[in-house]
Amino acid sequence: MAFGRTSLGSSAAGGGRATGAGGQRPLSDINVTPLVDVMLVLLVIFIITAPLMASSIKLDLPQTDAGQPNDTPKFVSLAVDASGKVFLNDKPVTHEELAAQLEKSAADSKDTEVQLRADQTVPYGKVVALMGIANKAGLSRIGFVTEAEAPPEKPR
Repeated sequence: MAFGRTSLGSSAAGGGRATGAGGQRPLSDINVTPLVDVMLVLLVIFIITAPLMASSIKLDLPQTDAGQPNDTPKFVSLAVDASGKVFLNDKPVTHEELAAQLEKSAADSKDTEVQLRADQTVPYGKVVALMGIANKAGLSRIGFVTEAEAPPEKPR
């Protein structure tokens, strides 16, 4: 019986791969770095998706008419042009008519929003006065409507 080093897959008689001058056995360990990389990527994917899967519980909820959400949010459009004229829903109104119509809108729904559009040249005091009329009428949700700036032109 011969005891000695042999390469993988070779017999003691000398067949198979050559082992080189030193007769050392070739390295046959598995490289686990790609395996660890793949496992870490899968772990991150599962960490991200686990909360999403937990919140998708199928329930058969009871039906009721009491809690129906509003289909569309209610709003009134209030505009002031450069000359100081006031428009409610694109119709010119006086301050007295404005107050009465805003009170009517507030009586219909307290969640009604006032979308305020004012020309750049309108004095700040005029805008604040209109906000006061809306607030006194019971409408506290006021949104300022603006236009987005045009992107600067690229030189050619």
